[in-house]
Amino acid sequence: MSDSTSRARKAAMIEPEASSDTTKAQSIIQSLREQLHHHNYLYYALDDPQLPDVEYDRLLRQLQELEVTYPAFITTDSPTQRVGSVPLSAFSQVRHEIPMLSLDNAFSHQEFADFNKRVIERIKSASETDIEFACEPKLDGIAVSLLYEDGLLVLGATRGDGATGEDITQNCRTIRSIPLRLSGEGIPKRLEVRGEIYMPKAAFEKLNKLAMSKDEKQFVNPRNAAAGSLRQLDSLITASRDLEMCAYSIGVVKLALNGRALPSRHTDILYTLSEWGFRINREMKAVSGVNECNQYYEYLADKRSQLPYEIDGIVYKVNDLELQQQLGFVSRAPRWAIARKFPAQEELTQLLGIEFQVGRTGAVTPVARLKPVFVGGVTVSNATLHNEDEVQRLGVRVGDTVIIRRAGDVIPQIVSVVTSRRPPGTKALVFPVRCPVCESPIVQVEGEAIKRCSGGLICGAQVKQAIKHYASRKAMDIDGLGDKLVELLVDEKRIESVSDLYRLELESVAALERMGKKSAENLLAAIEYSKQTTLARFIYALGIRQVGETTARNLAKHFGDIDGLMNSATDVLVEINDVGPIVAGFIVDFFQSEGSRLLVQKLREHGLTWPRERPIITEHAPLANKIYVLTGSLEELTRDEVKEKLQILGATVTGSVSKKTDCIVAGPGAGSKLAKAEQLEIPVIDEQQLLALFDAYRNFL
Repeated sequence: MSDSTSRARKAAMIEPEASSDTTKAQSIIQSLREQLHHHNYLYYALDDPQLPDVEYDRLLRQLQELEVTYPAFITTDSPTQRVGSVPLSAFSQVRHEIPMLSLDNAFSHQEFADFNKRVIERIKSASETDIEFACEPKLDGIAVSLLYEDGLLVLGATRGDGATGEDITQNCRTIRSIPLRLSGEGIPKRLEVRGEIYMPKAAFEKLNKLAMSKDEKQFVNPRNAAAGSLRQLDSLITASRDLEMCAYSIGVVKLALNGRALPSRHTDILYTLSEWGFRINREMKAVSGVNECNQYYEYLADKRSQLPYEIDGIVYKVNDLELQQQLGFVSRAPRWAIARKFPAQEELTQLLGIEFQVGRTGAVTPVARLKPVFVGGVTVSNATLHNEDEVQRLGVRVGDTVIIRRAGDVIPQIVSVVTSRRPPGTKALVFPVRCPVCESPIVQVEGEAIKRCSGGLICGAQVKQAIKHYASRKAMDIDGLGDKLVELLVDEKRIESVSDLYRLELESVAALERMGKKSAENLLAAIEYSKQTTLARFIYALGIRQVGETTARNLAKHFGDIDGLMNSATDVLVEINDVGPIVAGFIVDFFQSEGSRLLVQKLREHGLTWPRERPIITEHAPLANKIYVLTGSLEELTRDEVKEKLQILGATVTGSVSKKTDCIVAGPGAGSKLAKAEQLEIPVIDEQQLLALFDAYRNFL
């Protein structure tokens, strides 16, 4: 346990009623504030939390109670004072002492090379052929200025037009990655810190899901969401939006008397800001010369989709501050910095048509056919519209000009419609009432947004998707039976269902386009090999709605064979781990279908077999009703092997630690989960103890 955690616990045990001595109360209040500031710094600036949320909340509540009892000791930098009590009527204007300039852009390696050449020519130094640049991701958010006096936050302002912004101090105070009081050594008497306020991807998705559930307008992208959240007159709304701030430079600086001078390199200044309590970007790097800058660009472009926040490029700054001063400024931009932009993530294009695709479970999805447009590094000609509700929300029509978004490997989607460009005579989209593939009625279950074809396995589209799923790696794992080959086999009338795979003949398959005898032999061998499987794989391969790998494994362990499952009732199924009423209903409906039962029969007749599972009666299992969590690495068993064995023994394996957790299996590298388990005094075992447990119950395994 860390010293800070120990101090926190000791302080948390002191109740305000324990002393009427105001001096002692003031001391406790100050101690609590210091601890909370410290843990805010660890969490938001260093991404290194050392105190569980429940402990932090307990300290904060105790501080709140003390401040209610002793209001004279409340200060503006207290962690309890982040949210203002009274909404503003309007934002006042703020004049920036040093203008917040914009940056010039480079859109290619050549344009950046030209910028580098201008820098070298301007400093007129033959020795400076490889300039050192500070490289930082260009966050897609809102630029802000934060002013601190004697270490206290006194003003937060937007960039505005660069010369004048809006006073958003009250809203800035709600953002926990913005320190209310700076800590550390050498803090200037007056310091302006500039940075970007942004909304992480996860927070953006959460916000839009909430808006959708309330039938409210959704935000177009995280940048708009951050901007809208910052401009709320009620800071309570801003506080609810999970915004973050990352520092990227300084403005006004007035050193304290006998204060230390600031570093002479831009990157070192940012590291100093981190010491004082600010979050800085972990991807920041100092490099030398054009080639290294280009390498950094390629590195960050590859990593872009994996980052938890949106970026639209890289900012390169001459790292030497003396050279920055020598280079100076043009009217609205510094000569020593440039933004190297990534390909656009959003573009305008025209909607040429809408088609309806049918998936494996019959889901009917509208797909937009677009005039090809280059966005996010690729040419996009299709985009999903998800479902009828999404079509109605967008109000999209054939012929519309639409905004397309593509981020990383995310499926392109239509963000919004530019209604001002809508041509005359367009009509609202009418969702079909019959399947576009098999003409079966389209139905919609109450409470679901998705409409589905009722044709089941008589629907050609569903047959293709069912076969693809059946052959997939986690199902029957038929090597060589890829999506294109499945499409070809169905289109050429070689197969009409999953069971037909086992009737394929060598000459028929070899005659297909791009196959040949050897490829056909390999495919038929893989199909034959798939006949020896497990019951869990077979159940999963059938493609029952919402029956994934874990549910299939639980069903196999419970029933032991397919017959018991096929004839089971809903009230029996809901007693099985991971099976709720909805999933139970899907299972019963699937096996009540004559086509499904006939499919299982045909597959068994073709020779599909599996070892009979020994049914586990959950309440009699050794670890029945126990909850286990795995953390860290394992050496002798894989996580999947451990999870399966624990489930056979009746345990539930989850990914998070709570008071309900019964045991933690911790290997090398265990981190926050182990710390939380120790905090909650949950039993912890290592891999060797786990193996001993499995050995003790080997008769069950």
